[in-house]
Amino acid sequence: MKKFVPVLSTVAAAALVLTACGGDSSSSGDGLSIEVPDVPMMEAVGEPEGQLNIVNWSGFVEPAWTDKFTAETGCVVNPRVAGTSDEMVTLMRTGQYDLVSASGDASLRLIVGGDVAPLNLDLIQNFSDDIVPGMKGQIYDTINGQAYGVPIGRGANILQYNEEVTGTAPDSWSVVWEADSPYAGKVTAYDAPIYIADAAVYLMYHNPELGITNPYALDATQLAAAVDLLKQQNAIIGEYWSDPAAQIGSFVGGNTVVGTSWEILRKLSGEEKLKGTLPKEGSTGWYDAWMLSSTAANPNCAYLWMDYVSTADVNGQIATTFGMAPANGAWCESSEDAKAHCEQYHATDEAYFDQIWPWTTPIEQCVDGRTDVKCTSFQDWTDAWLTIKG
Repeated sequence: MKKFVPVLSTVAAAALVLTACGGDSSSSGDGLSIEVPDVPMMEAVGEPEGQLNIVNWSGFVEPAWTDKFTAETGCVVNPRVAGTSDEMVTLMRTGQYDLVSASGDASLRLIVGGDVAPLNLDLIQNFSDDIVPGMKGQIYDTINGQAYGVPIGRGANILQYNEEVTGTAPDSWSVVWEADSPYAGKVTAYDAPIYIADAAVYLMYHNPELGITNPYALDATQLAAAVDLLKQQNAIIGEYWSDPAAQIGSFVGGNTVVGTSWEILRKLSGEEKLKGTLPKEGSTGWYDAWMLSSTAANPNCAYLWMDYVSTADVNGQIATTFGMAPANGAWCESSEDAKAHCEQYHATDEAYFDQIWPWTTPIEQCVDGRTDVKCTSFQDWTDAWLTIKG
């Protein structure tokens, strides 16, 4: 699994003081408009180098599909599993890895740091119309209209609840945020600074006067409001979670009744009493993409890999192994099992994912398009998270 430890590194927050270069900063297919290092893009795929070094989430690089890739290309795959986005950023900055399966809370850090290269999608033939629309042109991996990532899959941060206790599905995140929650002391929350965005999503719905239009674009006043809400929540938290096994055990054992979770964790629990829902306020989520190191020693093997894993079959295997919605929607029609998986994870349901805010690194340039104010950075969020937990 992934993203299990709080992201608290100062190094990980470096290079996020950005300067606008004009244009709309919305995610309308062209991504974000900011100044980034001038890193060259490959023009053609040449002779495979014979190996490929990847930093990846557990379940993304497995012999079930790497063996075939090696047989076809001669590229031996050397995976390095990382447990957090922070670790991925650190490892990529060593220059020892060619590719990374980055989530949105790492992507911008890598792009603005010059650690990853823009991608020539013409060289990735399987990056096709079958890639679900909601994973193309997002602000976390598309800069100035240029793609830096090849989509892998996505998932929502859902509200999980013990139906035997709640009786019905909560229709609001209020059960995890408000001081008078009937489940005080049995609430769980994700243990990482990026969770501040979940507070912002709640405030967007219930406190519109704050003017929050993107939970990753918080000015100082908006961040303070989110921090206040998180400190209020801290008083009713039973435990924060970063280890999925511990989170599952807490729900199964009854120590936790409601809280943030992923659909795969609910499924792995094997407990019929544990349900998941997407409340009326919407939620945050994680969208993962392959990104190429700007100093890759094996770029030809890397491009061959990105093309190979973008096929419906291989992308579907990754999605099944990890437990997420695949990026290649064509896989959903390949079998009854695939169809069932895609329905469970809402793979091609863009109306569902329209309610999800993909993890995006907070930066000083407001990604909501505002230019009259400076937004708070990832380092600001990291500092704030330390005060929230005390």
